[in-house]
Order: sequence, then structure tokens, then C-alpha cells
Amino acid sequence: MKFSLIVDSCCDATASLIKELKLVKIPLNLMLGEREIIDDERLDLTQFMQDMKACTGKVGSSAPAPALYQQAFDASEDAFAVTLSSKLSSSYSSAVLGKEMMESKQNDVYIFDSKSASAGQLLVVLKIREYAQLGLAKADIIERVEQFITHMKTYFVLDNIDNLMKNGRLSKVKGKLINMLNIKPLLGSDGDGNIVSYSNVKGQTKIVKKLVDTITESGKKTSGEHAVISHCDNEELADRLKQAIAERFDFKEIVVVPTGGVSSLYANEKGIILAF
Repeated sequence: MKFSLIVDSCCDATASLIKELKLVKIPLNLMLGEREIIDDERLDLTQFMQDMKACTGKVGSSAPAPALYQQAFDASEDAFAVTLSSKLSSSYSSAVLGKEMMESKQNDVYIFDSKSASAGQLLVVLKIREYAQLGLAKADIIERVEQFITHMKTYFVLDNIDNLMKNGRLSKVKGKLINMLNIKPLLGSDGDGNIVSYSNVKGQTKIVKKLVDTITESGKKTSGEHAVISHCDNEELADRLKQAIAERFDFKEIVVVPTGGVSSLYANEKGIILAF
């Protein structure tokens, strides 16, 4: 079956993957203090990261306007959309509203709440493609992908927690203590799209072992499956993690991608995200 794949800009992918998957990306808005920046292909990520680091005010993001989704849906006769977790952003709600605003009544659009972000969204996209290539009917693809999302795991380790403190999600006292002790928080999805803390890793050298151990502890089947690693300017650690995973598990493919604007804002410098 032929279909369009529509994602918000929190779905991380390389330029070659975007072209291969024919992804249509709907941009979120990034906020540095009072300044608003569109997270699209024109974003200078290097400059953005420098500006973000220098920003003393709040940093954050806002969901795409429903009209942007509506335009993409109207241009696609048959489409799947994958948004970041509805518990973290209004992107999913905007997509639903965009579908309701569609002028075309013939176009068939289904919207997945990934209950994840970044690497997790790309993992859902790859699963959609896998089932479509098997020739499954759209209803079967939807059922299987929704089931996949239920059991999907997403974990991330932050090297820099400055933005959590700027957002008020982490007290400055606790943040300074974490930095002083060189503790890296291991966070992840609770299975319903909320972010929860699982444990701490002391020192970056132990991050790879901890993340690899989470795969074992999850009990998830890995043979024939995909894993996705996204990283914020930390390709060396991402490659080490990929190699360690490949040595222990039988994934069909382990995809490594850099984070885009939204993911870089929250993962921050050296942050790394694993979805499987």
C-alpha cells in the first residue's frame, strides 16, 4: 500500500532517512526566553545550541498549529501521522484537530500517539513501514502498531540538566548537587508517555552498560526488531552504545541519528536516547 508518513519535528532522522521514508515533518516552535524559533529545516542547530546555552530565561517548545497538520493531511490521500507523547506536548491534539479541519472527505488519516519522543517516534515510523511492506491492510497495521507502542521502551540519559532547572522541573539545589557529584539521571517513559526517573549513573563511562542492561531487564524480544539511538552532539557515545548492543543482542538493525531542534532542547548537550 502507498501512504504518506507525517511526523512532528521531534521525530529525529537523518536527511537520508527523511528522503528514504518520504517523511513530511510538521515543525514545533522553540522558545528561548521571549524569542520564538521555528523548528524546521532552516534551523541552524549549532547557533541554536549556543543561544540556548546563553539564555538565562525559560526555554521550552510549543505545538504546531492545527492548520499545519490540516494542510499536510489534505495533501495526502492515505496517511499515518506519528506525534510525540500527548502527555508531553499538545502536538497530538493539534494533529487530531487538524484532521477534523480537513477539507478533503476522501483522505484517510490515522494519527498515532507515540507515547514517546525523538528515537521512539522514529522507531514507530520504522514499524509502520515494516508492516506496510508485508502487505498488511491498514486496519491491521494500525492494530499492530498500537500494540507495539504499548510495549515499546524509551530511555534517555542527560549529561546536562541546565534546561530542567531553567524549566523549573528540577530545583536548582538538587541540580547543583547532581552536577557536583557527576550523576547522570536515567529517565524514561512510564509506558503511557510520561517521563519518570529510573536511576542514576555516576560518570559517562557507565552510561553504555546501564542502557544495555535496561534492554536485558525489559525482557523484550529483540531478534528481528529495530532499535534507535539518538544523540545530541555525542556520536562517539552513540556508536559505543550501538556496538555494545550489537554484541549482546540480535536486533535486525540499530539506527543512530542526531537530535533535531526539539530533542536537542530537552536532551541538551551530550544527551542520549534509546528506543527499542
